[in-house]
Amino acid sequence: MARKRLDLTFPPRQSLKPVIYHLVKDYDLVPNILRAQIHPAQEGRMVLEVTGPKEAFQAGVAFLEEQGLTVSEAASDIVLDDERCVDCGLCTAVCKPDALTLDPDTQKLRFDKDKCVYCEACVIACPRRAISLTF
Repeated sequence: MARKRLDLTFPPRQSLKPVIYHLVKDYDLVPNILRAQIHPAQEGRMVLEVTGPKEAFQAGVAFLEEQGLTVSEAASDIVLDDERCVDCGLCTAVCKPDALTLDPDTQKLRFDKDKCVYCEACVIACPRRAISLTF
């Protein structure tokens, strides 16, 4: 069994194709959409966790690439640099799943890995570059 997080980029002309349906039906894969922003006739992006037999996984990724999607491995972890972080909270403002919060008692940054969808919004928002992703 393989389980990976994938970052998919949809070109504008591919945004309406039912690729997730084909991963399930044709390749027996189990997709879990963690984040998606796809609009008709615009470039789209999706972060997807896919589970399934290793051979089917490879065939499913090949199918996505044949459809014109760019497929890359998504981040697997977020790293906080405690020396750089000043607990300003800017990252909490952009963290939609509330994986990053400020502790109400200590005003220190807290990270809940189980809520994180690795959208990278916090990395962009951090003015001190204290947040990074590992792959």
